Amino acid sequence: MAPPQVGHTAAIATITAASTHHQHQHYHHQQQHQRTGVGGGGYGRKHQHHHLIAAMPTGNSSSNSQRETTSKRPDTTVSVSTMYTQAEEDVGDKSSTCGTLLIFLSVALVILTLPFSLFVCFKVVQEYERAVIFRLGRLMQGGAKGPGIFFILPCIDSYARVDLRTRTYDVPPQEVLTKDSVTVSVDAVVYYRVSNATVSIANVENAHHSTRLLAQTTLRNTMGTRHLHEILSERVSISGSMQVQLDEATDAWGIKVERVEIKDVRLPVQLQRAMAAEAEAAREARAKVIAAEGEQKASKALREASEVIGGSPAALQLRYLQTLSTISAEKNSTIVFPLPIDLITYFLKTNDENTKQNAKAAAAAIARTTVEAIAQQQQSTAM
Repeated sequence: MAPPQVGHTAAIATITAASTHHQHQHYHHQQQHQRTGVGGGGYGRKHQHHHLIAAMPTGNSSSNSQRETTSKRPDTTVSVSTMYTQAEEDVGDKSSTCGTLLIFLSVALVILTLPFSLFVCFKVVQEYERAVIFRLGRLMQGGAKGPGIFFILPCIDSYARVDLRTRTYDVPPQEVLTKDSVTVSVDAVVYYRVSNATVSIANVENAHHSTRLLAQTTLRNTMGTRHLHEILSERVSISGSMQVQLDEATDAWGIKVERVEIKDVRLPVQLQRAMAAEAEAAREARAKVIAAEGEQKASKALREASEVIGGSPAALQLRYLQTLSTISAEKNSTIVFPLPIDLITYFLKTNDENTKQNAKAAAAAIARTTVEAIAQQQQSTAM
């Protein structure tokens, strides 16, 4: 019988050899557990138990053996992640196998029910439409089908028609508080269309309804950042800004916003009256300014004319005769002959008797000339 120390050493050597053999077989056991769907937690605990038994002896050799065992301990987290990945691949393989089987059965059904199955399998979409096909709940590769004829398998294929024509949406009147705290009611019209049929079906439940709701909120948000005078005078720029915002937001839904137009801006009745009064006052002020400018120009013209006439007595007499002709042309029954201004001026400037006689003679001559001119005018009028 061996001494106790020798027997203990032999037992340690035997356990160490078994542990080393177990470490070599670790990888194969782990792969086997993954294939059978069993997690690596139990195996790791068993492996740690063996290493703890091997590390019981004291001394440097036992410490080194413990460090080696710890460094070679399997990573349980990586093992579980690998297991889940493998499980997903297995499920995908099973789903692919099941889908292939269903496709085979559907094709067999089509062949067995010919020619009646042709009425079910072949579909037609118009020039302005596209068909988005789903096979076993998944989008088929190749995008939307159409225009024209396309083929589907019964029982496993379904499709949705998408209209690509431009649609119009009348945005209902929205009560908006402007930046300068004025409440207005604004409505608009939005022109949009589906640009990507597949995205409009797969990414959003109802692309048209979502676009309409977004148009309402965009209209309120845009008008709320503008002053009243900007809303009334800058409709084109506001419409362009709304079109850009809507187009960017609906691009992920497969929608293209082509145009936005602001239809009407309704103001409160009191504000309308105030603005009308302000506009009327502004028009009256402009009219007064224009009239004053006209009077100023007329005064300048009269002053220039008086300077010209004052320097030429003959021109003053000619103007006097022209005025009389104008009066007689109006067929008035009474004509007033004013005393010539030059004659009055002449009387005021001189006290000489001879000068007065000369003035009287000149006045008589002017009177005769005037009477003759009036008589000639009356004769021409009578003829």
